[in-house]
Amino acid sequence: MSLGEIESFVCHPGGPKVLRALADALDLPAEALAVTWESLARVGNVSSVSVLMVLEETMRRRPRAGSLGLLIGMGPGFCAELVLLAW
Repeated sequence: MSLGEIESFVCHPGGPKVLRALADALDLPAEALAVTWESLARVGNVSSVSVLMVLEETMRRRPRAGSLGLLIGMGPGFCAELVLLAW
């Protein structure tokens, strides 16, 4: 599979520098992290629950049935967890 097959990104809003670095590293279009940026602006980085809030909002917007998503959780020290989603 290729990164281009992933239609939605559910990312922990670790902060502006983290989100910009992630977008640059994965060469994502600006809209790919829109829900994450909105969550960061609305509630900030509220630790581990942040990614679940982004997941909730993404699900509310109803990704296309059968499409793929990538959930990216981030933690201290720098650790990251990635989960491939099928909607």
